[in-house]
Amino acid sequence: MLQIRDVTRRFGRNTAVDNVALEIPQGQMVGIIGRSGAGKSTLLRMINRLIDPSEGSIFFDGTQVSDLRGAALRQWQRDCAMIFQQFNLVPRLDVLTNVLLGRLNYRSTAINLLGIFTREERALAIASLERLGIAQTALQPAGTLSGGQQQRVAIARALMQQPKATLADEPIASLDPMNAKVVMDSLRDINARDGITVITNLHTLDTARVYCDRIVGMAAGKVVFDGVPEDLTREAVRMIYGADTDGSEISEAITSTSIETPKPRKREPARALEPAFAGY
Repeated sequence: MLQIRDVTRRFGRNTAVDNVALEIPQGQMVGIIGRSGAGKSTLLRMINRLIDPSEGSIFFDGTQVSDLRGAALRQWQRDCAMIFQQFNLVPRLDVLTNVLLGRLNYRSTAINLLGIFTREERALAIASLERLGIAQTALQPAGTLSGGQQQRVAIARALMQQPKATLADEPIASLDPMNAKVVMDSLRDINARDGITVITNLHTLDTARVYCDRIVGMAAGKVVFDGVPEDLTREAVRMIYGADTDGSEISEAITSTSIETPKPRKREPARALEPAFAGY
């Protein structure tokens, strides 16, 4: 379980996250929604420890991750994968190598400097790409791919970390509707098939309503809504967005006309990725 206990983050006189308290059980898919500047990205970056809280603490399975340093912090950042809006790939490196970079926190510094990856690691990387439907791009420079393909490479890299939780910071904000749907389907598959906690920031309502078990609404750094999609009433939307709206006109890359409502999810038991391209 992830526990966020009265966490605040200040930047000078500005309070980006204001006394947030949440408990997120293992295996839940959570969408955090709100306007730009609501504190969504800052909250995720504190969970992953890219930045530190000004006040409060963060625990995962009883470990206070907000106090971790050195090797223990690197292990947490391995267990808590981060997917970014701008992909954070190395454009000149091929796709396979970008995915393999997800194994860096499992390896010694000396081995990393040599850039040597085992046959098993390469097979696991190819299997991750196959799962995302982009194995055919393995030897292309990452910078030659479309935005949607690059985001799937970033998800494959996150899978290589074999994480306990995955954080996605506005992963579809720069994608067209078709690619946005593919990316969100991939995140939902990881959550449902592997039982990995997924927390994703989204600007608006449609995507969160379709894909998430739970929605957290933020405004001015505070949590103003926390519940299931069915409880996201007109009044709740007004608190989150500060507008006289039911949210129907607040759209994102995925809209109600570009996706089909999924069938109820059946959680499958976690299973290891099967090696592929064994002769690579």
